[in-house]
Amino acid sequence: MDANDILKRYAAGNRHFLQMSLQRINLNDTCLVGINFGQSNLSRANLSGACLRRGNFNEAKLVETTLWRTDLREGLLIWADLSKACLIRAILAKADLHNAMLTRADLRLADLRYADLGNANLEGADLRYADLTGANLAGANLSKTNLTGANLSKVDLYNANMSKAILSRTDLRYADLSCTNIDDIDLYDVNLSGACLPESLFSYALN
Repeated sequence: MDANDILKRYAAGNRHFLQMSLQRINLNDTCLVGINFGQSNLSRANLSGACLRRGNFNEAKLVETTLWRTDLREGLLIWADLSKACLIRAILAKADLHNAMLTRADLRLADLRYADLGNANLEGADLRYADLTGANLAGANLSKTNLTGANLSKVDLYNANMSKAILSRTDLRYADLSCTNIDDIDLYDVNLSGACLPESLFSYALN
């Protein structure tokens, strides 16, 4: 199935494209609100600028997929594999990404406000200047992530792993960092006002 087939079926009212092989498909700048690509393989596809609000990508494979400026707000991406995906300026506000694989994904300037990233694997991801206000990152793996300039205010980081993450100029106001692994992290100019801190960081925050 190619892009034209999907667009024709979508226009006819079909929203379900489950377990399909769609590697390298080009759906950039399309409007496919509410589409269901659950368990489909969209690796290396081009979805740049597409409007995919409330779409279902549960257990979908999106490895190295281009999602630049893609609108995925309120989308379902549970257990989705977004390893090495390009999500620069993507809109993922209120999306459900718990247990998603986002290792080495490029999420610079992404909108992840109030997204659910519980237990997600973000190891090595680039989150510079991303907005994660109010997001759930409980149990998430954030080791080796670059969070320079990111907004993590009011984020739940309970039991998250942030070892070796870069937190330069990161906003962590009112974040829950209790029981968070913060080994070997760079805390240059981090805003921790009102944050719930682990005991290992408490003495540092007071200095």
